[in-house]
Amino acid sequence: MGRKMAARRMAALVVSGLVAATLGGGAPAAPTDWPSAGQDPGGQRFSGLNQITASNVGQLREAWVYHMKPADGSGGTRLVTAETVPVVIGDTMFISTPFGRVVALDAAKGTEKWSFTIPDNDRPNARGVAYWPGAGSARPVVIFATRLGRLYSLDAATGRPSAGFAENGMLNLKTPDVMTTGLDKPYVVAATPFIFKNLVITAGGSPDAAAKLGPNGNIRAWDVRTGKLMWTFQSVPLPGQKGHETWGGDSWKDRAGVNVWGYMTADAQRGILYLPFGAPNNDRSGVDRPGNNLFGSSLVAIDANTGKYLWHFQVVHHDIWDYDTQSPPTLFDVKKGGKVIPAVATVNKNALMFILNRVTGEPIFGVEERPVPQGGVPGDQLSPTQPFPVLPEPLAQNTLRRDNLYKDTPEHKEWCERLVDDNNMLLGEQPFTPIAVDRYTVNLPGTQGGVNYYGGAFDPKLGLFIVNVNNLAQPMRMVKQPDGSYVNSGPLAGTRRFWNPDNHLPCGPTPWGQLVAVDVNTGKIAWRSTLGITESLPAGKQNTGRPGLGGAIVTAAGLTFVGAVDDFRFRAFDTKTGKELWAHKLRGSAVATPVTYRGGDGKQYVAVMATGGGQVGAELTSDELVAFTLP
Repeated sequence: MGRKMAARRMAALVVSGLVAATLGGGAPAAPTDWPSAGQDPGGQRFSGLNQITASNVGQLREAWVYHMKPADGSGGTRLVTAETVPVVIGDTMFISTPFGRVVALDAAKGTEKWSFTIPDNDRPNARGVAYWPGAGSARPVVIFATRLGRLYSLDAATGRPSAGFAENGMLNLKTPDVMTTGLDKPYVVAATPFIFKNLVITAGGSPDAAAKLGPNGNIRAWDVRTGKLMWTFQSVPLPGQKGHETWGGDSWKDRAGVNVWGYMTADAQRGILYLPFGAPNNDRSGVDRPGNNLFGSSLVAIDANTGKYLWHFQVVHHDIWDYDTQSPPTLFDVKKGGKVIPAVATVNKNALMFILNRVTGEPIFGVEERPVPQGGVPGDQLSPTQPFPVLPEPLAQNTLRRDNLYKDTPEHKEWCERLVDDNNMLLGEQPFTPIAVDRYTVNLPGTQGGVNYYGGAFDPKLGLFIVNVNNLAQPMRMVKQPDGSYVNSGPLAGTRRFWNPDNHLPCGPTPWGQLVAVDVNTGKIAWRSTLGITESLPAGKQNTGRPGLGGAIVTAAGLTFVGAVDDFRFRAFDTKTGKELWAHKLRGSAVATPVTYRGGDGKQYVAVMATGGGQVGAELTSDELVAFTLP
């Protein structure tokens, strides 16, 4: 670009950086870019762009499509959907692909600028890359983690490994301090690395549903230039540390789980990092881990510069439901009682939203410890109470009874009732119903949520937190093993949802998927909108909502963009009212959070991964990244 244009762009970036630094974690970054998974450090996923409006969004068309599978057939077989949130800086988009590559694209054309193939048939983190803008003589870099427990740094301009970072641009995260049960065990980094100043912060641990003992979920910070370890936060407290007493006996030793596999956020001004931790392993039975098990299923705030503990809020005590706390903690300000309160919100799979003072961790709208059902596995010491927010009300349905099973079509109604009766299912008429032994227990929400790792978005102009929710249950059944332990087992257990597997029609009450808006200044639900249709049902019965994964973003023009659900649609809604304004049918479900940015041609784009299966069958139908713009 010319010198004047380059100077103007550099000035804009400097000013926007100063604004972000001044306002802290909740402030938008450069309005033309999408510099991180959450857009800004506080994870608001709010863009200041306004070219695409409610009046012209209906004109959006596909601008370009990028196929992630290499044309030569390399890259192996894709085993999972791509949940990648692209990062866009200037006219360049950075993505990780499920085919073992990290790629830089022209953000306005979708053409490759460079690509990096990961050695050893490794695969990148499923949720994307991080970007460090450089400092002084240090050039900007793209940072990403892999399924084999490695952290890579690439030159953002060329895609070549950063020579000064660790060993030729690669840092092995499988070190003895986290691999306490042996270096040969799997160590997965599912969380996207987080950049704070000159630190790259990583989270990892045992794979989901792994053994109860294994690599720990410690959070670690590394020098972004050299890869030198700067600090460590212990996810399961050691003797003498706060929270250690919540692990009975020696149950803390070598405990797997209790790791962050979603997204971290930060208050950049105050230097506070927010960590959403998952449940301990085994996440269906806690006989061998008496106590509340901190920091399992908790939101934890630490000093981002040092890793020092500041405060925590446990969302689920002694979690045996795999409810986790994985959605990105979203930062915003609450106007209440004539005061402006710095806040952080956490939502999880049980669809309860807790709005806390982000400096102290104190609830803003109140929290009650309410009695919950007891029982389940013999010898398991369940918490007699669980925390419930006074406000907001549950974002999704959280009870399941015989009288609220699906009823709209006679055929599917009969199928669902037969499923319950033939298997003597115990329906979760109260939240936190324990999983019974040798009997299927069906809680709503199930382990998909509610709300999952993708979390919500926040419009600071309207004061609305926007999130898509699943009303999807899941059968579970505890079975005693020869060694005396109990595991979730049976043909309807595991990842089997509470639906007909032949057509993916859930048996719980509709809507099966919704978009929900919460007014953060009152704690009240502002609106609910059905999200998704079931085309296989008769006309007049299709407006059911659909379950899915992947989140929403919001823009200054008052639009909310979301894909997520399994009807292949990518949609735009009016953020203020929840009215659906536009829908486009893709070639695969958009099981990822979209982004919006200004391309090098000056036009606003909206882009999303579309790689998920449809309502009938779980096949992975597409390998596409699709970008939209106005004519």
